[in-house]
Amino acid sequence: MTLVSSLPSQLDQSVIAVPPLARDVHGAIDQRENEKIVRFIEAGGISLLLYGGNANIYHLPMKEYEPLLGMLTEIQNGSTRIIPSAGPTFGLLMDHATILRQFSFPTVMVLPQHGVTTSAGVATGIRRFVEMSAVSVMLYIKQDDYIDPGDVAKLTRDGLLSAIKYATVRDDPESDSYLRQVVDLVDPSLIVSGIGEQPAIIHMREFGLAGFTTGCGCLAPRLSQALLQAIRRNEWDQAERIQQIFMPLEALRNTLSPIRVLHEAVQSVGIATTGPLLPLLNNIEECHTEEIAEASRDLVGRSV
Repeated sequence: MTLVSSLPSQLDQSVIAVPPLARDVHGAIDQRENEKIVRFIEAGGISLLLYGGNANIYHLPMKEYEPLLGMLTEIQNGSTRIIPSAGPTFGLLMDHATILRQFSFPTVMVLPQHGVTTSAGVATGIRRFVEMSAVSVMLYIKQDDYIDPGDVAKLTRDGLLSAIKYATVRDDPESDSYLRQVVDLVDPSLIVSGIGEQPAIIHMREFGLAGFTTGCGCLAPRLSQALLQAIRRNEWDQAERIQQIFMPLEALRNTLSPIRVLHEAVQSVGIATTGPLLPLLNNIEECHTEEIAEASRDLVGRSV
């Protein structure tokens, strides 16, 4: 069963923005505000959007999944590709798969489940999800023990993966034996760096990864695109200069919460009203809102 999509070809032209999911004051998904976020990102030149962790899909009620996919289908525009997520538990994957058959998304990211998994079990779950949904998978790796490199290679050889989002945090991203094993077994043009701008240069230069995902790029899409192109041109001084512009807001995300800070940041600069976060998360504490707003305004105001 071969279902590989054309996603790698788009990675030459666009980073993958990972936006928050806006909700209204009552907690319902707000299509108008989410469309504002998408249009803002598109205006900055990004044509790939991924709804995953920053959108808090982990805690999405089952009753909201089909309406979410319907909304994403409606707000997808022209050449922009929107990638939804499924899971993370096996039960949710199977339930989500039956709903996905009603839509035409060419690929879906499988959210990682940790703590009660084995590598062989994860590989089997992904195979069953693909069989049920008839959609190829973006594999999301956040920990070394989630799936063995050999199992990643088998899924790739069988044509079940459109891409791999690699997001395991290292103190030194250049020293990463797990990622080295993966790129030795899998074409790195299928792998994207999944931790924003911070390790993007090293991941692309030293490991040959195809691109990177961005949260902060939802506020500064042109800067994220400029970083991608500087890396592709091997303009390392320029790339590092652009990368540093993202660091103040990224530092707050590292310290406080990547999801919660981005949710607040998008709202603080007036891109859209993001509203309340679903439990088991909560909105950022008021004592942090001004420093987030200041870093966000500075990022939005910067140019290459």
